[in-house]
Amino acid sequence: MGAVEQLVTVAAVMLGAGATYLTNHAMERSRNRYQLLTRWDDKKIDAYANYVDAVKAKIAMAVRLYEFREGLRQEERTERELRDDLADASLTWGRSFERVMLLGGDDAIEAAHELNVVLAEIDWQATGKVAGSLDEWRQRHRGAFRVINAFHEAAREDLGIQGRVTGERHPERDLLLPSARREDDTS
Repeated sequence: MGAVEQLVTVAAVMLGAGATYLTNHAMERSRNRYQLLTRWDDKKIDAYANYVDAVKAKIAMAVRLYEFREGLRQEERTERELRDDLADASLTWGRSFERVMLLGGDDAIEAAHELNVVLAEIDWQATGKVAGSLDEWRQRHRGAFRVINAFHEAAREDLGIQGRVTGERHPERDLLLPSARREDDTS
């Protein structure tokens, strides 16, 4: 084997080693980038899910207080205790909203802000800061659940999840309400 042949062989080995190094480096960077994206996606999913849970818990506490104040519900707890429960739910909601603000995409953050406005209106009527009829109360709840669905849509889009929670395949649904009591059923 001549010197030229040996140089060609050494150059081919070095070229192969360099190509292997560059390929491994590119794959490692791609893997790290993917891990970084999926790590944040997991945290976003948790933030979005916790926020919706906190919103619904706050609404549930507001419903209990409102129905107690309006004489629509019997409660073992006092109004003060129900207000404390609502305040605790508000603290949890506030912390979960901050996580959405830190991790969420622009559209999800904006949808959360819109939901917070409706949630405040529900809170205000439940605590008596604003007056309103039962029909207005129900309209606020209908609005809240429409905005929750809008938040779901924005969160799903931010996470790259296909499909929609509203639209032709998923028509809008109304509140589940008990049928009206008849006067002769009050015995």
